[in-house]
Amino acid sequence: MTTTPAPHSSVGAMPEGVTLPLPQHNLSVEEERQVRKQELAAAFRLFARFGFSEGVAGHITARDPENPSGFWVNPFGMSFSQIRVSDLILVDHDGELLEGKRPVNNAAFCIHSEVHRARPDVIAAAHTHSVHGKAFSSLGVPLDPITQDACAFFEDHGIYSDYRGVVNDTDEGRKIGVALGDAKAVILQNHGLLTVGASVAEAAWYFITMERSCQAQLLAMAAGKPKLIDSETARMVRAQITGALPGWFQFRPLWDQITAEQPDLFD
Repeated sequence: MTTTPAPHSSVGAMPEGVTLPLPQHNLSVEEERQVRKQELAAAFRLFARFGFSEGVAGHITARDPENPSGFWVNPFGMSFSQIRVSDLILVDHDGELLEGKRPVNNAAFCIHSEVHRARPDVIAAAHTHSVHGKAFSSLGVPLDPITQDACAFFEDHGIYSDYRGVVNDTDEGRKIGVALGDAKAVILQNHGLLTVGASVAEAAWYFITMERSCQAQLLAMAAGKPKLIDSETARMVRAQITGALPGWFQFRPLWDQITAEQPDLFD
């Protein structure tokens, strides 16, 4: 099946005859699983293109629609640029490999199992050691509303400040889940970024735009003292540009590009 959504007649106050893609609904469990896995593989290819990989570090997960205590994730030690749908592995919250033959990244299990456990509303979570995200994380401060894009995270991201090395136990993953709270993202101090969403597309898009917002703030701080958008306006903009549908939709141009250029990701 294709995961390209069928055009609908209108979105909001769209003029008559104008169509836009919307997420698919009323899918079977098997179809929904395939959608999530295909978006997951596409997200890894995009993360590779953006240079978000760092050795074997980094992971994106997608909750299984039939088994909510299990999540699909990239195999340990496989390049983001080569991941296909068939390479993804299924792991449960206890670390048991349910499907696939390659090993799971223990840090991925320790972090994501607890994030998914803490946030049953979340379908996907993304974390990598992207350059600007980890540089910004070393400051131990939240993102400021200095641009329209950064407003997406205004009063909607946490900071986990207790870095203790590579995450090797679920207790630290639980603490990360607490720091995330009900937000869309958390900055892991001295480590990097983690974002979540109601779809793989939403979580991946938030990671991409948060990484770029970190880069923009670092550049602005290096040049001078950035002027902040006032709180009321920042909240209004956040409501305008984020949410399950806007997050999914922002990912569509990237989806179209990577799936056209690298169709082998569907294998």
